[in-house]
Amino acid sequence: MSDQQGFTVWFTGLSGSGKSTIAEMLYHEFQARGLKTEILDGDVVRTNLSKGLGFSKEDRDTNIMRIGFVANLLTRNGVATICCPISPYKETRDANRALIGNFVEVYVHATLEELSENRDPKGLYKKAIAGEIKGFTGVDDPYEAPENPELVVDTMTESPEESLQNVLRALVKLGYLDSDEVMVQGDRMHSGLTDLRVADTGHVVKED
Repeated sequence: MSDQQGFTVWFTGLSGSGKSTIAEMLYHEFQARGLKTEILDGDVVRTNLSKGLGFSKEDRDTNIMRIGFVANLLTRNGVATICCPISPYKETRDANRALIGNFVEVYVHATLEELSENRDPKGLYKKAIAGEIKGFTGVDDPYEAPENPELVVDTMTESPEESLQNVLRALVKLGYLDSDEVMVQGDRMHSGLTDLRVADTGHVVKED
């Protein structure tokens, strides 16, 4: 679609809140609509675009601005761009909003208690709370929740499918999509662009 309007959907939230899960589902919805689309996932970008950066505030900001730089290039070339880094600092998110323009901020909400008790398969939150890991976002490093995002999805009360539906509705309301119909049902092939686990069949592994 040569006349496709580019835009960026920027998912932000704590580690484990569900950003990559919803982003992956949205990617397939965009594909089903014939849109050019790309995902910039936090962990994948760190491996390929921001290798060597640490987790100081300066390095975190640099990483997020690099993601924003690429997202801006994609957006202005008509790509439906999906970003899902933690992006803990409001100032850098706002800087990317100003840079990109067509920017839809989606706050993926889950509390620290929920994540540490029920979504901590590697035990990282528990180690951070115990002081064994330093500089962990949401524990001893700040996470600044968006004050006026275009959308909040609460993954403690919504299923991934419900969160996806809410994102599609928001994009229709904002004029980026014509329909909020969910077009892809069932298991989805892994995009290869997020850090979600992939099954031997090539599908995204559904987490319990």
